[in-house]
Amino acid sequence: MDIDKPSTPVDFIRTIINEHMQSGRFGGKVMTRFPPEPNGYLHIGHAKSICLNFGIAAEYGGVCNLRFDDTNPAKEEVEYVESIKEDIRWLGFDWQSREYYASDYFQKLYDYAVLLIKKGKAYVCELTADQIREYRGTLTQPGKESPFRDRSVEESLGLFERMKAGEFPDGSHTLRAKIDMASANLNMRDPVMYRILHAEHHRTGGKWCIYPMYDWAHGQSDSIEGITHSICTLEFEDHRPLYDWYINELGIHHPQQIEFARLELTYTMMSKRKLLELVREGIVSGWDDPRMPTISGLRRRGFTPESIRLFAERIGVAKRDSMVEIGVLEDCIREDLNKQAPRVMAVLSPLKVIIDNYPEGQVEEFEAVNNPEDLSMGSRKVSFSKIVYIEQEDFNENPPKGYFRLFPGSEVRLKGAYFIKHQKIVKNPNTGEITEIHCTYDPETKGGDAKDGRKVKGTIHFVSAAHAHEAEVRLYDHLFNTPTPGNDSDGLDFKQKINPNSLTVLKGCMIEQAVADAVPGSRFQFMRHGYFNVDTVDSRPGRPVFNRIVSLKDTWKKK
Repeated sequence: MDIDKPSTPVDFIRTIINEHMQSGRFGGKVMTRFPPEPNGYLHIGHAKSICLNFGIAAEYGGVCNLRFDDTNPAKEEVEYVESIKEDIRWLGFDWQSREYYASDYFQKLYDYAVLLIKKGKAYVCELTADQIREYRGTLTQPGKESPFRDRSVEESLGLFERMKAGEFPDGSHTLRAKIDMASANLNMRDPVMYRILHAEHHRTGGKWCIYPMYDWAHGQSDSIEGITHSICTLEFEDHRPLYDWYINELGIHHPQQIEFARLELTYTMMSKRKLLELVREGIVSGWDDPRMPTISGLRRRGFTPESIRLFAERIGVAKRDSMVEIGVLEDCIREDLNKQAPRVMAVLSPLKVIIDNYPEGQVEEFEAVNNPEDLSMGSRKVSFSKIVYIEQEDFNENPPKGYFRLFPGSEVRLKGAYFIKHQKIVKNPNTGEITEIHCTYDPETKGGDAKDGRKVKGTIHFVSAAHAHEAEVRLYDHLFNTPTPGNDSDGLDFKQKINPNSLTVLKGCMIEQAVADAVPGSRFQFMRHGYFNVDTVDSRPGRPVFNRIVSLKDTWKKK
């Protein structure tokens, strides 16, 4: 599908690219890439990166590759690969035939490593992982050189070949770059390039038992593909000198790495590792649980790709980390659905209203506009009969001051239908619970307006009991009860911050005919309740399940 060009003002990334275009550094070309690791489902933070990388390429007439960083077979699965592709397509982006994998370059990366060994710039080390960390030093103390650092080129070449042949157990040998153990940048202190891992790879099977580290595979893969601008998040800023060192030592095409601040969103967890914990421990129903910040979760909840692209454009890109209020995301989906979602009536907590003077067996139909923001969406018929359902909260036996809905002796408007006036309350004799109320209607107020000009302050929605369809409605709130669930300064595990009210399931809700057979994925505005969609997993023909995407701003309560 076509993607509208963003109206975002020129940011620091585009400023850098503009300078390169003017200087001719990359021959006027722009080629970016989105490089996910297939070890989990993508989340809203990845959506920002997807929009940025594909968006910039489109703006400058370039292309964006999809490249999977599949260098750790112990954590990667085909399921994740397929979910990532589905998410990117759903967001509206197309990598066409440019689908690549770091594993495509395993032989080339191995050959590059051999070249560095021959140049005396890499060596095989036999320190354990714990020893490597110990020898690395600290931010204030230089590291200590490995006792294997000065072994001969020939010996390292032989050992590296034997590592590849599978002669050594996991963790016994690594290949390390020979740079500077006293560097102020810890990433430059002889970083590991390869580790031994006897694990089946989802694409290469058992062909390899040594796998490249991210810092080694990343820059060289960018170079092989001819990437011009390697756009990544801010935590890789300290890795850029290593990115540049590898490429310079090999003398190959040199992309420009540019770092931007990752997305931090209130009430949201962005760690794939922690999100995986929620899935594995059954705290959520899966990666696509509508409370999850995953793209699949947002999609199932009812978010639109347009709203997420709008969100990415609205927050822009910055050089330093900052926290974005989740309300910004919610406003984007409201803005989008306000234009395209049909309005319908649904009663989530039904209270029966019997209109005593309405003719028995009579049914009327009123014309209702589907969306006042877009009259081209047409209208529908809304049924009216002697018995209707209203919300329990729309009747109050002892109303507080300023309550303008239905109460003893009061008159309100049923939206688009008639004025009704309260007459009688019927209660359960055992519990005292109100089971039904009786009203009369004024036939001279058809369509919701009185011919004598009298006004009522309250307008409430309804569903005709004879035409209502029962549905399950799921109300979602933030998954966490604190704005910064990833902050562990309070001494609490992030799972202790789960909001116990993040999901409320309502049974026996009553919806109007127009949405009874709505197809999964359809979106609506339930008047006064918010925006909802038909769940794509649990809905069945004639038995819809609705997810609340986001609430309304509820300004009606102030009237």
